Order: sequence, then structure tokens, then C-alpha cells
Amino acid sequence: MERGRPRPLVLLILIFLLILISPPQPRWYCLPPPPTMKSLFTQHRKLLLGVVHLLPLPGSPGWRGDLDAVIEHAVADARAYEGGGAHALFLENFGDSPFTKGTVGPETVAAMAVAGRAVSQAVRIPVGFNVLRNDACSALALCAACGGSFIRVNVLTGAMLTDQGIIEGNAYEVLRYRARLCPGVQILADVHVKHAVPLGDWSLEDAARDTVERGLADALIVSGHGTGLPTDPGDVERVRRVLPSAKILLGSGVNLGNIGAYLPLADGFIVGTSLKKGGKLFNPVDLKRVASLMRAICA
Repeated sequence: MERGRPRPLVLLILIFLLILISPPQPRWYCLPPPPTMKSLFTQHRKLLLGVVHLLPLPGSPGWRGDLDAVIEHAVADARAYEGGGAHALFLENFGDSPFTKGTVGPETVAAMAVAGRAVSQAVRIPVGFNVLRNDACSALALCAACGGSFIRVNVLTGAMLTDQGIIEGNAYEVLRYRARLCPGVQILADVHVKHAVPLGDWSLEDAARDTVERGLADALIVSGHGTGLPTDPGDVERVRRVLPSAKILLGSGVNLGNIGAYLPLADGFIVGTSLKKGGKLFNPVDLKRVASLMRAICA
């Protein structure tokens, strides 16, 4: 044997020792892929979706000039929802009031993309977007950029009289844009959205039927008259009668005290206000409140 060449046994021992002293390797590569919004409807009997109310973004009257604070607040709320057991969450530019009835500015989309990307990397539950007041195409673009699974659309079909004026749905454009950009993203559409009234004699039943059968929404949202206000159980029953197989979500006013009455009526619940500390809209999300509501939903 040539001098200076290590023996095979010595090499094996050295390799073994290196393995022993090497730091453990990250286990991300063996984790299962996170669920999607579509898969959640088949995996769970009832769903809880948390709302991440973003602080004012660049360009809005309330903007404070600190995007890092916006991101930190969003990530903390998202982690609280996930830690409490929520099945999914979505971000919305809630702090940007007053809202436009049309397309938001590029600065809003850019800021939401930065926040959305940070949230999607911080949690492993499906993430979605709602660009207020009704910018569905920007929400779809955010899903494409940030790995989002779903969007909320306030007016997908028909027309509503709102505090922004008359908002008309444009399912034609939204569905075609989704097909080009992110065909797997689910569309959760409001029926007679809150903070608005329908134009003309357009019944709740007709609006729900049009939104599913002509607007091709993947799920419907039935809400109260405003943020945090309870949903009328009778409204949910009316929608269920005309669309018995549709996925129906409650969009406002759900809390630990009334969830028992709503459970038989809906497939899921979109909750924000009652899950904040002290039940106050502008407070951070309280993980304990999320967990308590989840226990009630799963009971």
C-alpha cells in the first residue's frame, strides 16, 4: 500500500464521526404540502377562516410610513389564527378606508404582496386575499404572486348601492382572469354584501342563485348589515333552500356565544372582530379566543 493514502476503514470511521457531529438537517423537505382551500371543504365538516385586518397601507389616509410594522402585525395575527386552530385566513386592506369602488392603486397591491408573502411563509394554512372594496383581479394577482388559495369578492354579480357608490359585479372579467393566471384559486363571493343594499327588486334567493349558477362562485358568503354585526339565520336558511348543495359561509357577527345557533346552517365561518383581544376590532388577534371558538365548532 502506498504511504500517505488513508486506509478504507479509517475513511469510514471519519465519515461516521462527521455524521455524528454534524448539526441536524432541516425537516422542511419531508413535510407534506400545505392544504388548499378547495381541499379543506372536503376534509372538514365546518371551517373557520380568520381575517387579517391590515393596518393602513401606503397611499391611504391612515398610512404611518412604517411597512415593517404592518408586516409584523399581519404575521402576528396570522400565527395567532394558526396557533388557535383556524383552517385558513385571508388578508384584507381594512385600514385603507375610505375605499375605492374600482381598481386600487399599485402601491396598495405592492404592499399587500409584501405582507402576503411574509404571512404565507410564516404559516402553513391556506392564505387568501380580499382587496377592498371590490378589486377581485388584484386579489387574484396577489394569489398568483404569494401562493394564495382563495379570494373574497364583495360583488361578483349584480349591482349594490354602497358607501362607495354603485358597485357592479364583473364575473365575466374575474373568471377569465382567474383562468389565465391562477385557475386553482377558489372564489368566495358575498351575496347582498354588508354595508350595502341591492339595486332594484333583487331578492336574496335570486342573488345567491345568480352568483353560483351564472357567476360560477365556488362558495357563497352571507353576512349581517355591517362588520361585526350578526348574520340573520333566516337569511342563511333562505339561501340554503334554493341552493342545498352550495358551500355557504357566514361573513360577520360570529362569536363564541352564538356559534351554536349557526353551526347547523353553514359550512364555515369568517371571523375577525370577536377573535381580537377584548373583542375589539382594532386589537391584535387573541390565540385563546381562536382556540375557544374552534373547540365550539368541532364539538
